Amino acid sequence: MQLTLGPVLYNWQPERWRDFYFRIADEAPVDRVVVGEVVCSKRAPFFEPYLPEVIERLAAAGKQVLLGSLVLVSLRRERRQTASLAEFGDGLVEVNDLTCLKSIAGRPHAIGPFVNIYNEASAAFHAAKGATRICLPPELPLSSVAAIAGAVPQVAIEVFAFGRVPLAISARCYHARLHKLAKDNCRFVCEQDPDGLVVTTLEDQAFLNMNGVQTLSHACSNLLGDLDRLKQGGVRSLRLSPQACDMVAVSRQFQAVLAGRVEAEAAELCLRELYPDVPFANGFLHGAPGASYVSA
Repeated sequence: MQLTLGPVLYNWQPERWRDFYFRIADEAPVDRVVVGEVVCSKRAPFFEPYLPEVIERLAAAGKQVLLGSLVLVSLRRERRQTASLAEFGDGLVEVNDLTCLKSIAGRPHAIGPFVNIYNEASAAFHAAKGATRICLPPELPLSSVAAIAGAVPQVAIEVFAFGRVPLAISARCYHARLHKLAKDNCRFVCEQDPDGLVVTTLEDQAFLNMNGVQTLSHACSNLLGDLDRLKQGGVRSLRLSPQACDMVAVSRQFQAVLAGRVEAEAAELCLRELYPDVPFANGFLHGAPGASYVSA
């Protein structure tokens, strides 16, 4: 079983974004890395100047690089941006919106967790279109994951194993609205919350995180205790989604458990120290409420 580092979903400062990937290239035991802005097209120009050297550094470190497409394409410039992914040389594009398929028709590609693949038929459809990897939506139970993996053995099935769970995407920017700004003049206020902005209930309980146009869970998905079940279910890769914590250390804990050097319980204690004050969850995988944690 391999490790994939997903794209940074938050609006980090460009230099912090670049240095994060440089450190991942040099120190993190991950097999592949997804780069590129997938949440908000307005952020992309800030990161694009650093993208070539980030890709070069990751590739030089022996990591496969995937370029992620936007999750929601609604404007003409976003269609052009999506179409430009076809110029990514021989590298794999990770499709997060089906409009991207037209641009890369006939080419091998990956499917990200934002595409709704909920059954064997949809997985087989995408495999026939050239998908060689599929990261399944994080809300699927293990029974569905295993059924899909068994139906398309030629495809590497991946699950979302660590990070705040992406739940929804919208044309409306919640950060801009909160600050009484128009979306077209948002002043990029989402950069004030590099790990998302906590949304609380009327009872003052944290239950979601806001990230510009994206809604995430407040709880952090953590499937460390479920790795044996995932292996038996045919899962071939785990996705770690970057959070505002030491992701190199997080990836090392996952790799140590996969290699059998560390017990899952001990690694989980380390994760709680690395990402304190954030609850862990694995409910979706067990067919329970997503924010719950089912002990192994």
